[in-house]
Amino acid sequence: MRLTSFYPVLMTEKIAETRDFYRDHFGFELTFEADWYVSLKRGEWELAILAPGHDTIPGGAGKPVQGLLLNFEVEDVDAEHRRLVGEAGLPEALSLRSEEFGQRHFIVADPNGVLIDVIQEIPPTGEFAGQFTDEARPS
Repeated sequence: MRLTSFYPVLMTEKIAETRDFYRDHFGFELTFEADWYVSLKRGEWELAILAPGHDTIPGGAGKPVQGLLLNFEVEDVDAEHRRLVGEAGLPEALSLRSEEFGQRHFIVADPNGVLIDVIQEIPPTGEFAGQFTDEARPS
């Protein structure tokens, strides 16, 4: 199979609120909007928002999003923490911290409770240092 695109679609009744959240805080731009579907793009990255009751969803499958974590890897997590938590006032679901497994990160949530883990790779320490393949080891 040759993929031409791959992106998450968040099912929610909070379409406008979710659109605004990703546009205002994460720099996504609107590429399509209907009352039941919104398409957003930031560079090569895409995200869509869909009303769970729309008739393109198989019967019984249209449930609002839950239990989802989106990872946003960035160059400077401390700057993003200042911008999103300090300046924009987004509440932290997990405070800024460095992890032995090779991440410095914090977590906020979108209007639907989707967790957004804002991550900067750092060198792993302890037992985690040897668990990466050579190609995947953060530097």
